[in-house]
Amino acid sequence: MKKAIIGKKIGMTQVFSSNGLVVPVTVIEAGPCSVVQVKTTEKDGYEAVVVGFGSQKEHRINKAQLGAYKKANVAPAKILRELKFDNTSDYEVGKVINCDIFAEGDKVDACALTRGRGFTGVIQRWNQHRLKMTHGVGPVHREVGSMGANSTPSRVFKNKHMPGHYGCERVTIQNLEIVKVDAERNILLVKGCVPGPKGAIVTIRETKKA
Repeated sequence: MKKAIIGKKIGMTQVFSSNGLVVPVTVIEAGPCSVVQVKTTEKDGYEAVVVGFGSQKEHRINKAQLGAYKKANVAPAKILRELKFDNTSDYEVGKVINCDIFAEGDKVDACALTRGRGFTGVIQRWNQHRLKMTHGVGPVHREVGSMGANSTPSRVFKNKHMPGHYGCERVTIQNLEIVKVDAERNILLVKGCVPGPKGAIVTIRETKKA
């Protein structure tokens, strides 16, 4: 990819297009992101750019990380991410990436962690139907149901949809459109919804499948 930035999801709102249509948008505080480290093939085995987003107090960072920030002459960041650019040589330690690298109409991918929902049943987790509400089916209306035959195979098959932890998964939504770029306030308006709850850390990158 040629351009990407890290941001924080503020929430959703709506704007009007030039022809008067209402467009739902997600407001993202994108950047500024400082380049903390540039990884090279000779030293690290691969090429990547480590960028930091948000501010963090020094006493909340261990000595090794604090030394890396001071060596790069960059203020301590709350979030660190590796971004694999095609043109890694164009980035140097200390460079600041702002949201103005994107323009109105650009197609982007948004990556973030979805909202965590804890331990959930099969109806919420897998969208299964509940059991019958009559004929003695109770009080297990929202349980899994049949686990398989007793004699054959006498076990529960792998990957059967069961209750369990739901959410906190890395999700990417592709081919979203940038509706507006506010460089003064570091704001991106992205058409449609973006993964994660309010306050989620989102990676906005140039789309891979235009």
